[in-house]
Amino acid sequence: MSVTQTYSQLVRITRLQPVRTLIAILLPVMVGFASADAVTGLKLIEAGVPKDRLALMAVPMSPLQIILPLAISKYTAGSRPMSLFLGAMPWRLLFGLVMAGLVYVTPLFRLEDISFPLSYYGLILAVFVLHQVTLYSMFVSVMALFARISDPAMDGTYMTLLNTVTNLGGNWPATLMLWMVDRLTWRACAGGGGGGGPCGSDQDCGEGGSCLVSMDGYVESAACVCLGFLWLLWGRRRLLALQALDMSAWRCRKATV
Repeated sequence: MSVTQTYSQLVRITRLQPVRTLIAILLPVMVGFASADAVTGLKLIEAGVPKDRLALMAVPMSPLQIILPLAISKYTAGSRPMSLFLGAMPWRLLFGLVMAGLVYVTPLFRLEDISFPLSYYGLILAVFVLHQVTLYSMFVSVMALFARISDPAMDGTYMTLLNTVTNLGGNWPATLMLWMVDRLTWRACAGGGGGGGPCGSDQDCGEGGSCLVSMDGYVESAACVCLGFLWLLWGRRRLLALQALDMSAWRCRKATV
């Protein structure tokens, strides 16, 4: 197909009412996880966890990321793949609060030599592993739905469009949360001549004063979790209704090959 023919197919796909509804559902669905996914690692580093130690967490996670899709796929086979998606979503949302708690208690684990005990890294790994289970449950469910509803007569155009929407729905909230975390962080002077006023650095507080964080912008994590549960209340029934549609509703023409 030429470029013109490919884009013509995209237009035909996006004219389908079920596809439009699915796009409207997928674009905001990741808002509830955005802060936990995008900001947690940065906050752990800010709390003193070495970057190289966090990077090492990827080593035991790699085999898990291979095994999980294989283990989960048997639960997404059939006509109701999104049931697992909706079942895993509340647990993944709650991990937003778990990760915020992990960041909060991190300074309590720090030793006098500014290092962390092995038990702390075991805690991080346990949280990350359980989080990955919920993440891949949702990911595999979505891919199973796309594979089921995509019109084979449209080559890869149909599924590529849906995958692009999913990626966009995951990226824009993460970018927004990274931008907002500093805007939501409030700092105030302690001591010196700052008089408890807002500040950007210790120099703003005068001699002997220090600029301390009075409210960490990571509180956005709680707001994201609330938005995620609101989406669940709004989107659950709609997503189940889309899942129950006959395959003909997803086709651009009645006869496909």
